[in-house]
Amino acid sequence: MKNKIFNIPPVPAVLLSILSVQCGAAIAKTLFPALGAAGTASIRIGISALILLLAYRPNFSKITRQQWKIVIPYGLSLGAMNLIFYFAIERIPIGLAVTLEFVGPLLVAIFGSKRLIDYCWVILAAAGIVLIAPWSNTRIDSLGVLFALLAGALWAAYIILGGKISKIMNDGQAVSTGMVFAALLILPFGFYENGLINLTPKLFGLGIALALLSSAIPFTLEMKALGQLPPRTFSILMSLEPAAASICAFIFLHGKSSSAGKFKCR
Repeated sequence: MKNKIFNIPPVPAVLLSILSVQCGAAIAKTLFPALGAAGTASIRIGISALILLLAYRPNFSKITRQQWKIVIPYGLSLGAMNLIFYFAIERIPIGLAVTLEFVGPLLVAIFGSKRLIDYCWVILAAAGIVLIAPWSNTRIDSLGVLFALLAGALWAAYIILGGKISKIMNDGQAVSTGMVFAALLILPFGFYENGLINLTPKLFGLGIALALLSSAIPFTLEMKALGQLPPRTFSILMSLEPAAASICAFIFLHGKSSSAGKFKCR
């Protein structure tokens, strides 16, 4: 997975990242019931870290102190974002979780905007997300809501830190190094939850596909895009993800979006 493979313009890179994540969702729905939230996150991020390490072979001894100061929190925010979002969708509908999570990227877009047109795009993105969310009058788990909002805050941190590290570190080196710290954060939760004891060769194979489609490929594409786009533009583009999730759910499960969405996670 060399850098030239991802030598594409930033906007198509974001769109391909979103498509890759949604393709991985069809696989995640198979793993989630068997491995649990932490187990699925562990297998996904753990295998992604191994794939990226083999692909980019980062030389840790050559990473500067300035780079360490950003790449470590970048990786930790990436890992925590994924893990906590899985915890959220265990408790609340996926559509509501995605809507709440997007508070983070939208705030990045708002605070990074300086022109009226930027605010118009932010408002349109927010309105679109709210309109496709499955709001209901049923009782909502407050802890699930808190998890979704926390995942949104971590997503905002991921965008900001990703933009910073992409300016001072090679794309592949940054994402592979960051993924190591994401894995170190998540794996203990996977073992503690005991979800990994249910891992079979078939599920492990699916985990490899999930790691490629939902983490290794999209995070590499996003790192490239973050190096060329302002964080506010990147955040607005990512607002297309809930719509993509709904479309994929309709295609794969014939309109049963709530069932498909339950297993979708960044």
